[in-house]
Amino acid sequence: MFNFIAYPLANFILLLYTFLGHNTVLAIAALTLIINMAMLPLNLSQQRSARKMQELQPEMEKLKKKYGKDQERLSQETMKLYKEKGINPMGGCLPLLIQMPIWFGLLAAIRYCIPSTPLDLFLFSQNIYHWLPGVIGIVPLQSTFLGMDLGLPPNMAQWWSYSLPLLVGLTSWLQQKLLSPSTPSGPSSSDSPPSQSEMMTKQMQIMMPLMFMMFTLNYATGLSIYFIISSLIRIAQFYLVRNGKQEESTTSKSTLAKQK
Repeated sequence: MFNFIAYPLANFILLLYTFLGHNTVLAIAALTLIINMAMLPLNLSQQRSARKMQELQPEMEKLKKKYGKDQERLSQETMKLYKEKGINPMGGCLPLLIQMPIWFGLLAAIRYCIPSTPLDLFLFSQNIYHWLPGVIGIVPLQSTFLGMDLGLPPNMAQWWSYSLPLLVGLTSWLQQKLLSPSTPSGPSSSDSPPSQSEMMTKQMQIMMPLMFMMFTLNYATGLSIYFIISSLIRIAQFYLVRNGKQEESTTSKSTLAKQK
């Protein structure tokens, strides 16, 4: 179904493999970095949306105080506030929706590059881009990483391979926590029930890491490498953007002080 994505990705992995010393993990890591760089505009847009949501928390608290007992009215006023501020509460889902076909395509690409059956090897051999330098005759790729077979799901024979899905869950949870709007704590937020958006945010912080972890438990270990590196890149982007905004704010304050 996703072969239109899988075959180009698999060939790209072969090309990276030839240039990176025939190291499969480095090839997957390089591909992950390239995909995330291509997704950078969407990821930055998601982070800006999350930052705007955080800045709205004082106004959200006022709405909760005023309409806390009327959830329908609270939801209406919340959506009205989002519209006034130009915020799309579902904007953070767009990078996720775009990446889902890439995940399934990458899963198939790993299966083709590290085939576990003669059929996979045969199918891919008919779709290798022979015009790429150095890709002929290198399939199957070297599949061992720290004693784990990157082409197989985590299993008890290689019990330490279960550490990778755990790392997927941990890094994904940290990413979700950093990118999700913070909910202020205090007497005002405890006096009224959480809003629909707050409940959705809390559910996403738990459900998304669990979903990724369960996903990687059942598929090729090489896919875990992609998820872990992607999350680390997104976390690094968050701190780079935050530090850049802090420096910009400090510079603005310093300029205003000099003008005065």
